[in-house]
Amino acid sequence: MKKLAKYIIVITTVSAAVMELVDTSIVNVAINDMAGSLGVSIEDISWVITSYAIANVIIIPLTSFLAEYFGRKNYYIASMIIFTFASYMCGQSTGLVEIIIWRFVQGVGGGALLSTSQAILFDAFEPKDRPIASGLFGMGLVLGPTLGPTLGGFIIEHYNWPLIFMINIPIGLIATLLAFTFIDKKEGEGKNKKSIYIDYPGIGMLMAGIGCLQYVLERGESEDWFSSNSIRICAVVAVVGLASFIVRELSIEKPAVNLKVLNNRNLAFTTIFTFVAGFGLFTSVFVYPVLAQRVLGFTAYETGLSLLPPTLLAVVMMPIIGKTMSKGVPAIPFVVTGFILFAVYSIMSANVSPDVGKWDFFLPLALRAVGISMVQLPLINQAVVGLKPQEYSSGIALNNMIRQLGGAFGIALANNYISSHYMIHRTSLVSNLTAGSPEFSERMNSIAHGLSSRANIDSASASHAALSIINSQVDRQSYYLAYLDTFKLIAIFFIAVIPLVVFLRTKKKSANNDSAPAAMLEAH
Repeated sequence: MKKLAKYIIVITTVSAAVMELVDTSIVNVAINDMAGSLGVSIEDISWVITSYAIANVIIIPLTSFLAEYFGRKNYYIASMIIFTFASYMCGQSTGLVEIIIWRFVQGVGGGALLSTSQAILFDAFEPKDRPIASGLFGMGLVLGPTLGPTLGGFIIEHYNWPLIFMINIPIGLIATLLAFTFIDKKEGEGKNKKSIYIDYPGIGMLMAGIGCLQYVLERGESEDWFSSNSIRICAVVAVVGLASFIVRELSIEKPAVNLKVLNNRNLAFTTIFTFVAGFGLFTSVFVYPVLAQRVLGFTAYETGLSLLPPTLLAVVMMPIIGKTMSKGVPAIPFVVTGFILFAVYSIMSANVSPDVGKWDFFLPLALRAVGISMVQLPLINQAVVGLKPQEYSSGIALNNMIRQLGGAFGIALANNYISSHYMIHRTSLVSNLTAGSPEFSERMNSIAHGLSSRANIDSASASHAALSIINSQVDRQSYYLAYLDTFKLIAIFFIAVIPLVVFLRTKKKSANNDSAPAAMLEAH
């Protein structure tokens, strides 16, 4: 019975984590349909993505404190109920403001599911088996963001956008029931509220700083960065809020977020690797689908489908890596190999032909999947090497927050980079299309002649249509080159941080510690 309960806990916690991560990307492919259904612009409906991300990043570093205050099991179940109910309300929304509010509430519930699921999962395993638990949880970290576009594309192609949110309801209800039945409370959890100091000023500063930072990252490109009053104001609030938060949390005895753990050199440098890993994971899931649909002509479902088989390699790899680490293999070689593989994937993607088919991406995407699987799990373990047991939960929460911020930063940077390089390439291409150029005249006349013979239109209309076609081709080529540049940028980030591996520390096994570093991930 105890063994059955352990497997049920595995299914519950991994499913909850995957559900939360799926919702970070599943909406991306439904933006056009949602905007049309609600009668708003693409820019307005993108707040559905932004509000979820802001709530997510605010709540993640507070999960340790909230779990201690309310009791971990109570907080976990309450978060799943909030997430599930908010999903239902999102699906029932008929207006922009309504769905943005419920999407924010969904992010508040979802943000707790990552770190808390991770801690509960590790408690279900003996120390020697926790690397395997780490592998199982790592499967969700990789599968979730990639599964989102596939699932979203299928739903949009065959059903309608509210189902994107409604599918969370049965999963959430079952996970809540299983958590209530099979997850045990720790002794005394949630019973000593009076002895727990609530750092209200620190929480307020964190919410203001992180919330405004996330807003700047998510909305900066669409609002032309610092030419927008709202971006300038939020940038100032982010800087002041985060600076004040850091000073306060480092100076008080009982902070809401224990930043003092970053005094540990290993954790400090691990967060750099985690930031870049989050940058690569979320940015690649963002850039590849847009390239595939905007330039290569794939449908949303075809795009998601091309991502899924290579990603399943990561699902297979995670338990294998966990088992290998449980035998004492250190995390650092995995991290270096994973970063190299991700850089190779980015370089290969930066050299694709514009006439490739969807399965031509299998090899580079497979390298991406293997690289991410070799990075995520070891970094989860590496984050807590050298920390005291009471610091584990703070280290985990900070590491998860940094991963999410890396993703937000990457998407914002990619958006800006694509826009600027699109203009550079378009200007370069247009400069070669001069009216007196023989090549341009020949191309123009060829298209115009073909149009007039097929559509039976006059020469003036045919020439105008030919010019429009050439303009579209220039646009497509400009975006194509800009996306390739972005893949090169991702490769640079991964290559640049590899030398920092010399600052990471390997934890030696002892007689009292039969587990690999993954054993240290138990959150108290």
